[in-house]
Amino acid sequence: MVDGIRRHGRFKTRPYDVDPLDESSLIPRGLRRFRLKEWVGFTLLHPELSSSMILQEAHYLASSEIYVRDKHGMVEHSRNVRGGSLKLPHELFPSAPAIDANGYWIAYDWAEQPNGRHRIRVSVDATAEQAAIKMDLELDGSKASAPLSVSSPLPGGAMYTHKVAYPASGSITVGDRTYSFDSSRDIAILDEHRTFLPYRTNWLWGTFAAITPDGVIGANFAQRPIVPRTEEESCLWTPGACEPLADITFKQASNDPLAPWHITSADGRLDVTFTPEDRKDVMHQLVVASIDYWQLVGTYTGTVAGHEVSGVRGVCESMRARL
Repeated sequence: MVDGIRRHGRFKTRPYDVDPLDESSLIPRGLRRFRLKEWVGFTLLHPELSSSMILQEAHYLASSEIYVRDKHGMVEHSRNVRGGSLKLPHELFPSAPAIDANGYWIAYDWAEQPNGRHRIRVSVDATAEQAAIKMDLELDGSKASAPLSVSSPLPGGAMYTHKVAYPASGSITVGDRTYSFDSSRDIAILDEHRTFLPYRTNWLWGTFAAITPDGVIGANFAQRPIVPRTEEESCLWTPGACEPLADITFKQASNDPLAPWHITSADGRLDVTFTPEDRKDVMHQLVVASIDYWQLVGTYTGTVAGHEVSGVRGVCESMRARL
């Protein structure tokens, strides 16, 4: 925001303060707050597991989810808490957002500068159906990818997102199994979002990244309704750069829920096949609202701006909702 006017486009770095409610509007701030959806989450990539977590604030309801998927299957936990209680920070560096609710604790600790060392800590108790999850990971901002930072209008809304792929070290324990993260190999991809979603919203989205001797190589890509001639939230991560990307096509090989997906950009710089291994589904059907969501974990093989990738872990998801 500059003097209450929202700026659109791609930014080289994350703006210091990204509160969408600071935009000048004839609609009262309190009413706009209940339309605003905010979340800060991570996708964790390791040769033996995939994991995602999220803290999300809808202001009438706040919630969090986490899963770890390894060769033994998927362990999932979630919590709902009072709307507004998560207080997700609009000034990320430094900050310490967290959820602490009845044996469910997830905390992010951001250093004062983007190139500092950040931390993810998790302690989620076991239930009768699901194993416990413990994490303590350090993210190396000095060796992270260049940031994706985009503000865009949407048909009937507006979006801001910030995404970074961080080398990660530390450990994850799920049940009685512990996995060590090595910052020369393993990655945590940040997904920060501040969005006024249209009532009917849908998207296909995916992300993956790998650490090479030259730096991070990967991609973030989405297919969703956009305002013509505005920026998408798609990019290629190449060593030292975040390259703009647009016009993404997702094509599934069959109607099998675990069938591979072929994902390309119109300019050919992204051409990958995603092979799913497992699927997480969320479906809710209410009178005026609904959610039909899935996220797949698996591997990507193909090319990114001429760089070959093979068996790189990542995720792919679909959202169709009335909110």
